This record gives sequence, C-alpha cells and structure tokens, in this order.
Amino acid sequence: MSSLPDNCLLQPSLEQLLAEIVAINHAWKEARLMFGSSAGLTVSLRNLKTRSQVRLLRNYAPEKVYLKIDEQALETSLEVDHDLETGEPLYGLILQKPINGVTDAAHLPVRVAQEVLSESEIKRFTQN
Repeated sequence: MSSLPDNCLLQPSLEQLLAEIVAINHAWKEARLMFGSSAGLTVSLRNLKTRSQVRLLRNYAPEKVYLKIDEQALETSLEVDHDLETGEPLYGLILQKPINGVTDAAHLPVRVAQEVLSESEIKRFTQN
C-alpha cells in the first residue's frame, strides 16, 4: 500500500513538480556530459524535463510560476552547451515565491515552448 494520497500522482503539488524538475534537470546535465547530447538517455531526460515543465505551467501558471525570457542564459549556454540549443533564447520558469530556496524550474528553449504549448498558453504564461 502506498502512503501517498490517491490524487498525488494525478495532481502533484507545486513542490513535488519542482523537486521532480530539479532532479531531472541535474540528471539530464550529467547524462549530457557523460554520454553526449544525442544519447538516448540524454534525450529521454530532456524530454521528461520538458513534459514536467509543461505540467507545472498548465497546473500553476501564471499565479505561482511564469515564463520569462532569460537574457543572461544565452551567455552561460554558450559556455556549457555544444549542441543545437547553443545560443538560442531560453525561457526561465520563474516561481512567484521561492520554495525551499529554489526560485525557478530550470530553462525551456523558446523553440521547444512553441512546439509543446499553444500560442495562447505562451501568452498567458509569460511575463516581461
């Protein structure tokens, strides 16, 4: 028997989704360093992170989390990434209030956001 409430998996809390995204993001970065950007594990983790971020946005934006273009992420990504995402614009998933010292739910490339979210969702979820 599970000790989690029945709706926990179907409707995870903001804290649960945030912890999941942070853990997946760390695993994805490690897999990318160890195996390369196009390795199956790396791609799977990247896709899982994206799905979790979309779930976070659809459940909690814009009241508790919002999208914002991260102007500084481009410089950092040029130092770290050597794949197709290098230098492209990134959204930060910014929390309205920090949770356990965490202020964001990682980055989401604008290109990917446009593929997985509708135009109206992007508009609703974005703050300048």
